[in-house]
Amino acid sequence: MKKSLMLAAIFLVLSGSVFADQGPIALAIHGGAGTIERDKMSPEREKAYRDKLGEALERGYAVLEQGGSSLDAVVTAINILEDSPLFNAGKGAVYTFDAEHELDASIMDGSTRAAGAVAGVKQVQNPINLARMVMEDSPFVMLAGEGAEAFARSRGIPMVDNKSFDTNERLQQLRKAKEKLRREQEADKDYRAAVQQLPQSFKAGTVGAVALDKRGNLAAGTSTGGMTAKRYGRIGDSPVIGAGTFADNRSCAVSATGHGEYFIRFNVAADICARVEYQQQSVASAANQVINQVLTAAGGTGGVVVLDRKGNMALTFNTPGMYRASRSNTQPAEIAIFRDQ
Repeated sequence: MKKSLMLAAIFLVLSGSVFADQGPIALAIHGGAGTIERDKMSPEREKAYRDKLGEALERGYAVLEQGGSSLDAVVTAINILEDSPLFNAGKGAVYTFDAEHELDASIMDGSTRAAGAVAGVKQVQNPINLARMVMEDSPFVMLAGEGAEAFARSRGIPMVDNKSFDTNERLQQLRKAKEKLRREQEADKDYRAAVQQLPQSFKAGTVGAVALDKRGNLAAGTSTGGMTAKRYGRIGDSPVIGAGTFADNRSCAVSATGHGEYFIRFNVAADICARVEYQQQSVASAANQVINQVLTAAGGTGGVVVLDRKGNMALTFNTPGMYRASRSNTQPAEIAIFRDQ
């Protein structure tokens, strides 16, 4: 009798440890929000976006299925999008006013609230990888410009030519933006007003991911090329912890995309998580209030992907479209672009 009880106890302990490692898993990604309209996109281009979103989703989700960490899943998914010319990050980054590329990224670990970020880097192929290195291998949270690249070299990250991020489509966008700025400044001599008159498509564009692993840990990451024709070392929300990226196991993980100045001013990512933690709101309710009420009322545009420890997700935006995809152990893969999907 004692032997059978002992065996039963051992089974319960072992099975408990197995089941504890089999919690919900989930991944949600975005490739930017903005004026994305179905009638202005060819079937071929739509397919290209869907295929790349699907690839990033499946590669990242495979990490979670195999027992990998939420941080690994986030980085894996974002790397796919950074290496694609379709998105405003890495290879597809927009141009600055001076026809260069300045890249920003950040990452956050929900289990510890450790975070890392880089801003204004020009020679790092995958900025999200460097942001993670800042988090895990430095005493700092954010590094910028030449200093961030010096840190990268000290850790053996190879430098790439800034021109490796060039694409003809982004170059054409720069030329249109600069012409628009010239006309607006000639009209009222006000640079700030001229920038505000740029179409929304020139002010947005980011990639990001949020993940939940089998151990119940959340993570979030965001990477971007910033704003077309940006000047003076402008930095948006993507590398700002609490604005473009936030993760805390007590609440949720958020990656944002949109007009960065508004996301910084309204601390969007952290605000959503605070509503989840302190007001006990669902991620859907918190995201809706911040994006479709607070941000919209202020004139800000964009969206977020949000995930909690139960695997509940919200992919919320106040623009005509947002490149997005999601999957969990209870929800099949979903890939969408336009609002009416």
